Amino acid sequence: MNKRSRQVSYFLSSQYFSDGLRITLSILLPALVLSQFGQLQAGMAMSLGALNVSLSDAPGPVMHRRNAMITSAIISFSVTFITGFARMNSYTLGIEILLFSFFFSMFAIYGSRATSVGTAALLIMILMLDRPMDATDVIRESLLVVAGSTWYSTISLLVSRLQPYRLAQQALGQCIHAIAKLMAIKADFYDTSTLLDDNYRRLIAEQVDVSEKQDAVREILFKSRRIVTESTRTGRLLLLTFVDVVDLYEQIIAMYYDYSDIRERFGKSGILDQFAKTIRRLSVELDHIGLTIQLTVPLHKPVDISPSLESLKRSIDTLGDQEGSKLVLKKVLVSLRTISQRLTALQNNLALPTISPISNDAMEYGRFVSHQEIDLKSFQDNLTLSSSVFRHSVRVAIAMVLGFAITKFLPYGHHSYWVLLTISVILKPAFSLTKQRNIDRISGTLAGGLIGVFILTFIPNKDVQFGFMVLFMLGTYSAQRINYIVMVICVTPFVLILFSFLGISYLGVAEERFFDTLLGGIIAFLASYLLFPQWESDLLTKPMQAILKANISYVQLLLDGLSGRNIGLVDYKLARKEVYVTSANLSAAFDRMLSEPKHKQRNEKLIYEFVVLNHILSANVAAITSAQLTGEPRIYPAPLLRPVKRSLFSLSEGLRQLGVNLNKPVPDQPADIDRPASTSDDSLLSEQLNFIQQVSSDIGKVIERVK
Repeated sequence: MNKRSRQVSYFLSSQYFSDGLRITLSILLPALVLSQFGQLQAGMAMSLGALNVSLSDAPGPVMHRRNAMITSAIISFSVTFITGFARMNSYTLGIEILLFSFFFSMFAIYGSRATSVGTAALLIMILMLDRPMDATDVIRESLLVVAGSTWYSTISLLVSRLQPYRLAQQALGQCIHAIAKLMAIKADFYDTSTLLDDNYRRLIAEQVDVSEKQDAVREILFKSRRIVTESTRTGRLLLLTFVDVVDLYEQIIAMYYDYSDIRERFGKSGILDQFAKTIRRLSVELDHIGLTIQLTVPLHKPVDISPSLESLKRSIDTLGDQEGSKLVLKKVLVSLRTISQRLTALQNNLALPTISPISNDAMEYGRFVSHQEIDLKSFQDNLTLSSSVFRHSVRVAIAMVLGFAITKFLPYGHHSYWVLLTISVILKPAFSLTKQRNIDRISGTLAGGLIGVFILTFIPNKDVQFGFMVLFMLGTYSAQRINYIVMVICVTPFVLILFSFLGISYLGVAEERFFDTLLGGIIAFLASYLLFPQWESDLLTKPMQAILKANISYVQLLLDGLSGRNIGLVDYKLARKEVYVTSANLSAAFDRMLSEPKHKQRNEKLIYEFVVLNHILSANVAAITSAQLTGEPRIYPAPLLRPVKRSLFSLSEGLRQLGVNLNKPVPDQPADIDRPASTSDDSLLSEQLNFIQQVSSDIGKVIERVK
């Protein structure tokens, strides 16, 4: 299966497409069925309730999804009821917009799922603004919204009941797909036509995506009691595969070498092209494994990579001495063999009829996921300008009220809610995200509007138009969590065709939509730039501190292993996870800073160097420490430990310069231990440890220049 076919298969079997299909049908059916009985308005109210609660139905454990949907349904009823009466007076409506925009935006302090519940509440408020209703209609509309919410929740939970493992399979498949893409980027380091700095940026960006995908899998697997305690083959296979995939990811990350030196020494020999080709073949095999898990049906026969590895070995052996030391190429080959063996183990596990259970107590899965407490104290603690969530909530409230006030002076009809809708979806906590959303929203609305007008003008057949509307609905809800501009391109013609069916002039609607989007985008942009802005360059110290703390713990585990101490497997994996998560957070923050105004950026080259050096450090520590776990504990000679201690000192000193004192000195080694003398086998290890010390020292120097 070629790359394009795999991408299509991944999407059609993904949770994004299945969610899009479920949401589309859940929204469409109430309106279609009730319209047959002359109750189109009631059907649309139910569809609105279904749409609203679907926003809180993000992938995750069934219990969390159920609680979020119940909460969202209750809030939807309350907001619909309050807005229905508040809209009878412009002043009371303005006060409601101000208070609700602030209150529901503050839900972000409780995590992403609570944020989606708050977003749904704002959506139902905005969509109710221009609905002319009397008191009886308000009560009726509120009940219909709850009925629609209940309808969608029932469908969603029923699907989960019938397919209890489907969401975990899809999340794990997407995670493996992201790791395969990262591995393909690794292959480009051996392609001399690729610029190293550009490839590092791509690698770091992909690491962020992998980290997010791994967190999503952990949330589903480790917080789902049914899977963690499962005795069936499917549940055990999912757990075993994810554990093995994370270990494989570590092996891929640890496969770091001095690419500039390798290119200089072996670039003309042609052997680097063989390395790049072999790594890409391994990434394709890994991609097929992810697709097999996601589809649950094997469509690809595993390919034996051994002949390619043997050919690579022969090519290395035939290199002349004039090419320089071949040791580094042999090390790369060893890493590729290990990766190939791990891929074979994954493929074999997929074919096994039974899977041995994994001890929950031994792995302590609960320690690998965070637990968010929802309490009043957290809300109160964030009522300060030092809280980024509070700043954002105030910003949203002011922007929404301003947008509402401006629309009161606009000369045209009842579609001004689109301005507030635009503000609510564009305005994000980070300026860079608001800026990108603005660009995507305006360009997507223009492109989608042209598509919608073209269909309505040149394709008069109503059945065909309805078919297009359903396709655009499906595209909207499938892309809403992964590709914002695609979602906007789809939602605009969907709305235009819908209004056309309701007897409203689509040309007038298209014109209003674009104007409203432009106005809402301008308000959101100005609010993000002028109202309590927090620039990423001012916030980077915190993620820099976090990655240094994580790497200090990582290096400490290395020192413990070299000192003969037993390293607990769970402790090691927790430290590894912390390194990956903090590295991804720093990379994401750095990427956001680069999207901010140039005059607001500071030390971007130094921060980039800091990001890359920490990546190199963790990769080299992982390469040694993971090897220590597989063998018997051994006490290494004291001279061999000095570079590790110096590395810890450099990192701790760098952390101190960033404002954090660990107060945790490097432990002295027991004096009564008879340490063996260095052996010839230790020379390579000594070289690796000295390199770790040098990288740690370079990190300290970068921090000095940043400060």
